[in-house]
Amino acid sequence: MGRQLCQAIFVLAGQGGLSRDFSLEDQIFRSSGSIMDNIAEGFDAGGNREFIRFLNYSKRSSTEVRSQLYRILDRQYCDQAAFETLYGQAASIRAKLGAFIHYLESLDPQSPSVKARHTSIKRSAEKANL
Repeated sequence: MGRQLCQAIFVLAGQGGLSRDFSLEDQIFRSSGSIMDNIAEGFDAGGNREFIRFLNYSKRSSTEVRSQLYRILDRQYCDQAAFETLYGQAASIRAKLGAFIHYLESLDPQSPSVKARHTSIKRSAEKANL
């Protein structure tokens, strides 16, 4: 999905005023490209913890793309329909990355989220006198 979003943003940039707003165009190109680049880099990192770190970078880049899309809409470089499509793609990518990160963390008993879950279960059991 990151690749499709990156391509859709490239197409958008070729249409209208965004191609003349070099700073914003460059920034959204870089952040949309970072989504897929960080996934690839993390995958090759050699372990789930490192992979998770890079997946979090990708997740943040998808959030950055969403912010930039608001600026593009506000400057009237795209219409509402194009904005909603691209924003929806970026939001979907972010959600899927979050779910994948959660899954990978669940495989590692030393992960902060797994430790927190175990602590919560332990406290609940202690309160119930189990």
